Amino acid sequence: MTGLADLSARELAAAIRTKAISPVDAVEAALSRIEARSALNAFVTVCAERARAEARQAEATVMAEEPLGPLHGVPFSVKDLTLTAGLRTTMGSALHADFVPKEDAVAVARARAAGAILIGKTTTPEFGHKPLTEAPIFGRTLNPLDPQRTCGGSSGGAAVAVAAGMGPIALGTDGGGSIRIPAACCGVVGLKPTLGAVPNLQAPDLFAANSYVGPMARDVADTALLFETIAGPHPGDPYGQADPRPARRAATLAGLRIAWLPRCGNILDPEVERVTTAAIRAAEALGAVVEPVELDFVALEPAFLVILESALAARLGSQVERHRGRLDPSLVTAVEKGLAHGAAALQQAAFARTDCFRAVQAVLERHDVIVSPTLSAPPLPVDQDPHGRVTIAGRDAGTIRGAWYPYTFPFNLTGHPALSLPCGRDAGGLPVGLQIVGRWRDDRLLLDIAALFEAR
Repeated sequence: MTGLADLSARELAAAIRTKAISPVDAVEAALSRIEARSALNAFVTVCAERARAEARQAEATVMAEEPLGPLHGVPFSVKDLTLTAGLRTTMGSALHADFVPKEDAVAVARARAAGAILIGKTTTPEFGHKPLTEAPIFGRTLNPLDPQRTCGGSSGGAAVAVAAGMGPIALGTDGGGSIRIPAACCGVVGLKPTLGAVPNLQAPDLFAANSYVGPMARDVADTALLFETIAGPHPGDPYGQADPRPARRAATLAGLRIAWLPRCGNILDPEVERVTTAAIRAAEALGAVVEPVELDFVALEPAFLVILESALAARLGSQVERHRGRLDPSLVTAVEKGLAHGAAALQQAAFARTDCFRAVQAVLERHDVIVSPTLSAPPLPVDQDPHGRVTIAGRDAGTIRGAWYPYTFPFNLTGHPALSLPCGRDAGGLPVGLQIVGRWRDDRLLLDIAALFEAR
């Protein structure tokens, strides 16, 4: 039975459809794996009995030969920032330990409507505020490849769950790299879609949104399957309206115009450079046209922090005043920094966001995609201070966003789709991620290209 936990979502769905596997067995295999690897601490809440009941109903539907959705009977998990009807959503915080939403988020509802069975909520730092997955309510989530290295964040539990076979697919969220960072740290695939491609109605400011819901899986095909299930227009999302353009697709890398961004003002670990350069050379060998480009994303870090910290302060300033002792100290620090930002600083940050969008658009007018490392270095030590300095290649590289993930957070601000793909390991066996970024609404092209890289 434990072998079922390592099957892909596509394999499970196909076997369930032909009655070779029961949804009951598929769910039981995922629950058994969660229990067996509980030391990784990937879940805040496991809804075992609810999942078993839904699996029995799914099995009855199969046996009755009724129409089946594309994910019928496939277990999946949801990051604990995303609303799930009837199942608590803690936001990684003791302040919300008993909060039970009445409705599913759009992406959750669409996955369930396609037949997927929710098995639990995965861990996140408190309110998703940092790229390391630990919080007072549950402790620390461990990287399944090396417990001394971070699993990344803030969708760390989701990445660990799919990497360790606790369900083949997961929903994460990404506010600065929070899907792509843990995907790179745990050796899985993660897609931050185009702004609005997967409606995210939880954002308090839909017009200045920079947080996304997206799919995570062990391979590109499962990531694409979940994306196709949850994507689509929604009248409640100003960016999630119907796109009249046909989706671009790719069957080969030959002729693909790649803007290669090995550095963006940062220090790059030599092993990351070696592995990602090998991937880009392999693409060239298959006919891609590669041109190095320059973009200074590190310089955008102060503006990103003003936007991030101001939003945290607006949402949680009063909570810090009342519950300081119950909150993660790093969250308190972020909120207090946010309270110190003025209105002019926030507007200037919005100007910088616009400038970044224009710079990226200029590159994508000449190229089909931008390819870069996902992270400047392999997974950081598990006890890295999120407000401290980061050492890369023996040098002080700066603070964590500009030092470790300057490639990811700019695309939260610009809205472009961005995917992290495993592309190899460093000399110590740690995974290295390759980021592929496309034009607005080119999510399907991005997935095609990632699949071609993956096959190579």
